[in-house]
Order: sequence, then structure tokens, then C-alpha cells
Amino acid sequence: MKIEILGTGCSKCKALEEATKQAVAQSGQFAQIEKVEDIMKIMEYNVMSTPGLVIDGKVVSTGKLLSVAKIVELIKAS
Repeated sequence: MKIEILGTGCSKCKALEEATKQAVAQSGQFAQIEKVEDIMKIMEYNVMSTPGLVIDGKVVSTGKLLSVAKIVELIKAS
């Protein structure tokens, strides 16, 4: 599983990255977590508001900071 956090480095983007790491640990899944800060790459996903969360190439959230529990749900649903 590959999880990408889309964002240019704002506080919400950093918080989402930390929450995602905690969620992966709680889920028991193996996942590669990548922070994407390149605005051109972010635009390739048609994400206009950050932070964005992408799981296995599918955008699952944009523009909001998700809770660890919600991220665990999204990981298990993928």
C-alpha cells in the first residue's frame, strides 16, 4: 500500500502526515508513506486544496485534517 500526503508544508499538512503515520501503525498494515510537496505533482491529482490524502493512487480526502481513527478506516477500506 502506498499512501501520499499532498501539501506544500503547511501546519495542517504536517499534522496529517503525523496522523497518517499513527494510523498506519494502529492499522497493522504495511504502507509506504510519501510526502508530496511538488505543486505540479499535487495538481496531477486535481487537488486544489491541501492537505490531500491519496491511498494507492486514489484521492480519499482533500482540504481537511483527518483524525487518526478516520485514516485507519480509510486504510482498512482500501
